[in-house]
Parts: sequence; C-alpha cells; structure tokens
Amino acid sequence: MRLRSTLACLALLASASAQAAGRPRYGGELRVAHGGPPEVAEPALADTPLEATLLGLLSPPVCRATRDGGFEPALARELSRPTPQSLRITLPGPASATALARAWMRLASNDGASPYRALFHPLRGEARQVTPQGATLELTLAYPWPDLEHALCHPALAPPAAPNALGPFTAAGRGALEAQTAWPQGRPYLDRLLLTATDQRGLSRLWSSRQVQVELGVASETDTTAGAPLYATFLAFSPRRLPPDFRQAVESAIDREDLTRLFVQAPAQPMPHLLPPVMLDAPARPRPSAPSARPARTVTLRYDASVEDQRAVAERIQVKLHERGYTVALEALPRAALRARWAQGDFELMLHALLLPPIPGPALAVVLDAGGRKDLLGVELPAIGALASSAARDARARERAWPWPRPCPWSPCTCRGWECASLRTWAG
Repeated sequence: MRLRSTLACLALLASASAQAAGRPRYGGELRVAHGGPPEVAEPALADTPLEATLLGLLSPPVCRATRDGGFEPALARELSRPTPQSLRITLPGPASATALARAWMRLASNDGASPYRALFHPLRGEARQVTPQGATLELTLAYPWPDLEHALCHPALAPPAAPNALGPFTAAGRGALEAQTAWPQGRPYLDRLLLTATDQRGLSRLWSSRQVQVELGVASETDTTAGAPLYATFLAFSPRRLPPDFRQAVESAIDREDLTRLFVQAPAQPMPHLLPPVMLDAPARPRPSAPSARPARTVTLRYDASVEDQRAVAERIQVKLHERGYTVALEALPRAALRARWAQGDFELMLHALLLPPIPGPALAVVLDAGGRKDLLGVELPAIGALASSAARDARARERAWPWPRPCPWSPCTCRGWECASLRTWAG
C-alpha cells in the first residue's frame, strides 16, 4: 500500500492527544530515506519543503497551519491576544522561550541575512529586541496585523535544532531520532526514526531493495501528491550592474511554461507573478519583444548548489540570454554564501528560492524584502493589516502583487509543491 500524502506519512510519526481513543500501540522504529542533507540545523536556511519537514521533527515553529486556513500550537502551548495589538506566546518553559527569542533576534538582525525577517516587520522593533518573561513572550504590534500568528507558523522562524531543542523527536546519534516524551502535543507513536540521506540514485536503490519504509523528496510520475506549491524560485538581478532594459531581455527570452515543464522536477507550476498561482490566479502578461541589440556582455549567474533544479534552470537561462547578447557564467554556491551575497547586494544575477507562507499578506512581505524593496513594507503592510476581513486582506495583497512594482529587480520563474513522500508496507 502507498499513502499519497506527505502530511499523511508524517502524521504517523507524531501523536495528538485528541486522537488518543483510536491510537495504535506505541513503539517500533521506521526507516526513512530522503534526498536532503544529513543534518538540518539553521531554520532560516532549511527552507526547501523537505528540509523544513526534517527540521520540524526536531524543532518546530510555535504553531502550524491547518488545512482549513487556521493555525494550531506546535512548540507553543498557547497563543493568545490580550489586546488586538499584542500577542502572548506561552512556551513549554523558560529555556524554550529564551532559545526562541534569541533565534528571532538573530534572524531580525543584519547578520541574519534572511528575507524571512520580513515576517517580523509588523512587530514593534521588528523583533530586534525580544525579552522573555519566564516561559512567555509578549509581542507588541507596530500596526494592525491579524495574520501575525499565521506568519509565525513559518518553519524559518523555528528555534535551531540544538541538543536541548523541544520537538516530537530528539537526535540520538547520526541519522537516529528518538521519541521526545516531553513534547507538548503528545508522545510520538514511534520509538525511533532511522534517517538515511542520499541522492536520487540511492533512493531508488534503497527502495527497490526494501531497506526503507518511507522515502521523502523523490519524484514519481504515477503517485505524486503535491502540497500547496509555495516553494518559489525567482531570478534576482542588480539594476546597478545591468542595463536598464535587462528586465525586458529576460521577459522576452524566458518562456516560463517551457522552463517549468522541461527543467523543474514535478509537481511544479510556472509563476508569472510575485505570488504563486495558488494565491494569485491571474493571466500572465504577454511576453515583450526583445530589446534593441547591444554589444556582447558577460554576467555571472549564481545559484544554490544544493538544489538540483536550480542548476537546470540556470543553464536554460544561460542559453536563452545568449540569444539576447549576454554571455552568462554560472557559479554554484552553498545556500549560506548565496544568502550572504544577497544581503550584501553582491551579485549581478541570482536564482533565489523561497518557501512562502500560505497567506498572501505575509507571502507578499517576504517577496518584497527578498526582491530588494524592503522600503515598500511600511507602505503596503499597514494598509493590508488595517482590513478586518481575512478575505479583504488577501484580496488587497493580491491586488498589490499584480502587477508587481516595476522598480522591483525580481523576475518570478517557477513554484513547486512537495516533491513526493511514499510509504509502503509489505504483508508479513
């Protein structure tokens, strides 16, 4: 039998007290192979869907989004609003509160070099100073932002997966996770997870030899279930280092439909706007004509060495921009180095992939900051947050994302959902 959903697979790993009456017996171990890194420690850099899922086993964010558009506590015991302009987060203990406050202050600082800092923009001081009060964090808003709780569910805002992190599981040696009995949401069903990190060839070998029971991050043409396609890839470019008509050159050269179908692992969608189609289902603009011919020019396109799709996309952009008179040199960088270059503005071209929140307002905040328009956050977000209705806020965010601000040096490319999670059991 194969279960068709990543969430269904992972639901087997952690318990919920509300389901206690129908719960199977505790115990046993599960062998899991995945296509991610052997270890995931820094939440702000663990922003592929697979890495975010692995991180959540050890160190989840304060809450998690639900299928009905709401949220529920994860690391936190409770989230409450003493007033409309404040949020109180009650954590399992003072140590958890201190670890979370430190993680948020680091992310919000200039040293954090993370576009996810935009999720803190509605907070007074943008979370640069968060002081725990015992096991509680008291957050004050600078302007109305009803979607704050949804924003804080983002996995990039989880505390690091340190030895004292509090999640469903705890690390017990390389590749081994053991059930965390102190997990606030209830003891996981399983005693132990055995994780094996490998590549696509290794995943196929382990699966065919029945050495694993679950595979995460493996493509399948026949039995793939994608979560919401929120893992978005953009082409960032530096207006200071490129001609004024460079956007026209890119938009005229790149066919997003072909790029997605031929060079991005399914399931994926072309992304013609600042927000993914699941949030902004608007027709794509007609592709412009090519700009006037210019003398040949050499530029460097940097991309994430750990994301296989990015190399294929970068090579395709290299070919298409050659038709517009650009010789594109490719440079693969570790994600931390790539984000540091982004924060410093030290690039000509860069492929930048982001795991966007599932709510249009917070997603727009991340995209604007990542696209070099942090200055627009103080203009756009208060106007969105002032609307009482969630439907009105979502509509306003979509309206502001389409058409996107032309000075934004940012060209959307593609977006992906969860690659695949397969679970098989064999009789006997």
